[in-house]
Amino acid sequence: MPGSRLEAALHASPSRFGPLRDSLISFGAFAVLWQLASFVLPAFMVPSWQRIASSLAHLHYDNVLVSLARVIVALIASFALGMAGALAMYLSERVERFGMPLVNLVMAVPATCWIVFSILWFKGVELRICFVLVVVCAPIFLVDFLDGMRGVSRDLRSMVWSFRPGLIQYLVKLLFPAITPIVLTSLKINVSQAIRLVTFAELVGAVSGIGYGLSTAQEMFSVAEVFAWTLVLIVILTLAMELLAHMERRLLRWRA
Repeated sequence: MPGSRLEAALHASPSRFGPLRDSLISFGAFAVLWQLASFVLPAFMVPSWQRIASSLAHLHYDNVLVSLARVIVALIASFALGMAGALAMYLSERVERFGMPLVNLVMAVPATCWIVFSILWFKGVELRICFVLVVVCAPIFLVDFLDGMRGVSRDLRSMVWSFRPGLIQYLVKLLFPAITPIVLTSLKINVSQAIRLVTFAELVGAVSGIGYGLSTAQEMFSVAEVFAWTLVLIVILTLAMELLAHMERRLLRWRA
């Protein structure tokens, strides 16, 4: 009997609210420890939650909209370039043979170097930030999309071609639906990276955006405001991931 109870416990399905409960406990413990540390350590090192809340209330949230607009525009451009490049390499072996080394070269350059190059090459701040985001995100889209296209079953491709479809029909009916999971995964990676990268790019030379807000807080030695902007970034990234997860559940509901 004890063995059967143990087996039943091992095969029992986890509670639906278990992960959420555990996360809330972890965050709550961190918040309590932070508040206790604020009683002991100086305010410029560990500000209390009251100071952080006050800073949150006085942030210029128009900077958030500016940063989000930059991220959305850059991601749309990166997605389009990545898809175009992946299609060109998928349809032409010669394009892939000569183009992929250049893509690998671009991906090997650190984002910090691209930020420096953008400052030297471009005069406008918006163009600098867009360039940095596109040159970092587009190659990731391209490589992921191309891998997804190459991963489509050969038998499935042969079966579709047996119906003699046009190229557009082949792409719409087979290729694009087949790579949808890869597209969503690549979007998750690039959204997360773009939100962090736009903040870093805005720190050097921008006069708007979350990065500019962080730079201003750093110049004023306001740790509470820095922490407040950090919380804003965490919320934005969490909401973006939840939105993509919702899209994934809708588009890939056939996998459930």
